[in-house]
Amino acid sequence: MVFCQEQADINMALPGLQMTSLNRVIAQGMNGKKRHEVEALSAVVSTVAESVRAHAIVDVGAGQGYLAQVLAFQYQHPVIAIDACSHHGMVTDARAERIKKHYTSQMVKSGSGIKNLNVPKTITCRVLSIESLKALVETSVPRYDLDQSMLKGENQEDKGKLNCPGGGDANNRSPTVLAGLHACGDLSVIMLKTFLDCRDVKAVVSIGCCYNLLSEESISDGESQCGFPMSRALRSAGLSLGKSARDLACQSAERWRNLDMRAGIHNFELHAFRAAFQMVLSKYYPEVATSTPSIGRKGKALRRRNQRRSAKSELHLKGSTCHVKQNFRAVVPAESKTEGIFGSASETQTLSGEISSNERAECEGIKIDSKSSNFESFCQSGLSHLGIKHSHDVNLQGIWKEAEPFADLIGPYWSLRAALGPLLETLILLDRLLFLQEQGSALEAYLLPIFDPNISPRNVAIIAKKIDKDLRSF
Repeated sequence: MVFCQEQADINMALPGLQMTSLNRVIAQGMNGKKRHEVEALSAVVSTVAESVRAHAIVDVGAGQGYLAQVLAFQYQHPVIAIDACSHHGMVTDARAERIKKHYTSQMVKSGSGIKNLNVPKTITCRVLSIESLKALVETSVPRYDLDQSMLKGENQEDKGKLNCPGGGDANNRSPTVLAGLHACGDLSVIMLKTFLDCRDVKAVVSIGCCYNLLSEESISDGESQCGFPMSRALRSAGLSLGKSARDLACQSAERWRNLDMRAGIHNFELHAFRAAFQMVLSKYYPEVATSTPSIGRKGKALRRRNQRRSAKSELHLKGSTCHVKQNFRAVVPAESKTEGIFGSASETQTLSGEISSNERAECEGIKIDSKSSNFESFCQSGLSHLGIKHSHDVNLQGIWKEAEPFADLIGPYWSLRAALGPLLETLILLDRLLFLQEQGSALEAYLLPIFDPNISPRNVAIIAKKIDKDLRSF
């Protein structure tokens, strides 16, 4: 049985939630998927932050700061954006300045006066442990004091709300919420454990991804420091996954169901390329093959490139005729024929005589790609990603000839394996939920699918809050 990942009615699940559409300026640079995610998650995080009277939100694995900027500018929360990449920090800062100018300009035009705007504070740091994230929270989040109201853009009348019981403790601690949009691998696990270990952190909203990167070790009697399993129940049961199962947990049943036949076949053929590439590694680079290397989305890059070529070819064929050689007359388009994983050049015919395929390709402005040559490009890109210089001694064509007879088995085999993906993801999610529930009645935790799974397959948020007797009636 798998967890239902159909998008929940988050307005019903979180009373008081008010989702605001992103304006053109703050949504600049986001693709449709990212906008959908940020729009929903920012509303959820803001609602959770208000429910625990948080004075700051820490965006863990912030990337280019899309979530952090919406929480800061649109929902007016003080936000700290943590990411391991310094370039992401610079992009976040530059983008925030542009957004700040826009909001400042709008305030001037409206005549409402200039109000303090929250701008996300960026920190470049690789979070590798609970201790490192806890230290970042404790040292980076502003202490609770009267000046905190200025960070929130509060007026004098609102200050009383900040000073009410439960708003801050005797040591001026600042209630904080941890948020993560697709925090990769063990980072989601670190967030949940930091939520328990750091008294400043009152809530966490985490959407994980990249289960294949979770750490896992043999089950022991002690507390596990690895990403799976987290709960005592699963550790005592001796459950483990292994890399292959963790890989499968990343599969999206929704996206597979929505593929048309041609896109599905392309997907299967890309998997055939990857399987044959593993044969290359096993034969010529066995020391690399044993480390189960990741080569990124090479197949998708190839597909996009060849789709552009195919589109260019179709546009050309719809245009005027062209001349190839003096002894050939005008070339006119014939019925299109698509072959191979990415499609080949359309067949053409002449009014007098035949022309070669190379001449047709020259006329159409594209190179005719076969499965074999596409496989070679795939391998060269994969080897480059692994830092391996391609050698002419490596017989890529020979490997493909050996693998090609089995390529048609990839589709059924992969489909059967991928069908287990939702079940394995459910196991990982329930392990995390059970880990939190094992901590007792001092907190509440639940799973909530907040995205459309057809747009964003990793759509289940783990939401947990510490129960404070002063906040029960809030």
